[in-house]
Amino acid sequence: MNDNRTGQKDGSIFKKEMDRRAFLQKTTLAASATIGLSLANSLNLISASAASSASIMNSAGKQDLVFPVISDIHIHNSSNKTLEKFITTLEQLNKAVPKQDAFLVVGDLTDYGYESEFDKFMSAYHAHKQPGAVSMFAIGNHDYWNGLSAADAQKRFLSKTGMESISYHKVIKGYHFIILGTEDGLTEGTFSVKQINWLGEQLKIAHEDDWKKPIFVFHHQPIKGTVYGSEWGFTQNRDLFYNTLKEYPQVISFSGHTHYPLDDPRIIHQKDFTSVGTSTGAYVWLDAGRIQGEVPEGADVLNQALIVEVHNNKVLIKRRDIHHNDWTGDPFEISYPANKRKFSYTEDRDKKAPFFTQDAILSINHEMTSATGMAIMFTQAKDDLLVHDYKVAAKHADSGEPVKEFLAFSEFYKDPVPNPLTLTIDGLQANTAYLIEVHAMDAYGNVCKRPLRVLGKTKTMAAAKTV
Repeated sequence: MNDNRTGQKDGSIFKKEMDRRAFLQKTTLAASATIGLSLANSLNLISASAASSASIMNSAGKQDLVFPVISDIHIHNSSNKTLEKFITTLEQLNKAVPKQDAFLVVGDLTDYGYESEFDKFMSAYHAHKQPGAVSMFAIGNHDYWNGLSAADAQKRFLSKTGMESISYHKVIKGYHFIILGTEDGLTEGTFSVKQINWLGEQLKIAHEDDWKKPIFVFHHQPIKGTVYGSEWGFTQNRDLFYNTLKEYPQVISFSGHTHYPLDDPRIIHQKDFTSVGTSTGAYVWLDAGRIQGEVPEGADVLNQALIVEVHNNKVLIKRRDIHHNDWTGDPFEISYPANKRKFSYTEDRDKKAPFFTQDAILSINHEMTSATGMAIMFTQAKDDLLVHDYKVAAKHADSGEPVKEFLAFSEFYKDPVPNPLTLTIDGLQANTAYLIEVHAMDAYGNVCKRPLRVLGKTKTMAAAKTV
């Protein structure tokens, strides 16, 4: 991953949905111009013995085990912004989960692996840690970026965090936790054959202990071809790693690194086992190719966490927006004993396309329109899971010849999601009429059947100069 990543300046976020009247007042009133609106090194086995804002998230029945999972905190040497977010995370999780059996951090505790960064992290953690929670931290690539050799960076990590190894196996209340450590500071990540073979041995131990129970595996970089954002995963020994887990459908693998948000349904993936992305406590990172960019404006607002509840026949994984102090989406539910044929969160699970409602509106915002650009404002589409993108096309009104086409995020990562959504189309000609089409796309690439369309015209150069 391009790890020259930094959070950007906060952008304005809509405080509430704009109503229909305000929408119409903000945009053009020329309704006749609208067309078709309906449209790892020593390896050990060690035994260790919410105030929710949505009542529906309170699970019925007694839990066997409960633990939060966070990642990519990026505590910084010269700034306390991520430290403050980390403290907020710990405080909020203590309210949401007042009795934790464990606490997991899946790598990149620090931004550079400096001693001062680890000290900040551990000071905040110890001040808020629940005494009954077993601490389990994985090392991430950023935790190596301190100028030390890989071996010395690992020694610092272990010394500062109190972990016994970068790779270890714990049993908590009869459930197995296997933590893996990326072995150097490469952004992609390195998991050696030796460590993967050790993983296989630990999986066998866990399986023989009780094959009906889930096995929890944690590693910083994701396995390519699994969760949302796993294009940033590791290549070396990827297949060996995957095939080692493949033998155990009861595995739930948690990875960090990507900073991709929990809101996207692809953050969980099931094929031969279950993989889950863990988002970030620092700033969001997103897919390439959208006009908002991979690190969009306001990206450093985002702060998310997972809460895992284990019951005797299922695991619930709840997604928490720390920045919004609320849950996002429904909990993921995984039934046990595991059966691949009954997996719900598969790659082909969504065949339904998003759609615009009959009263959806697409209009031109004249206040933001110039001689070379046009601003559009439209009602967001609906989908059974998530509207991820919009494909926007501008065509010459007379000839229908395509002029410009681009993808834009629905800005699903914002709280609340802006509705209507405003986008700007640049690179147009002055005093020219265009037909604008907006197609909605969901997270799985399904495209709406009926787009929104509107006619608009750029300003003359003279008119644009007078504004």
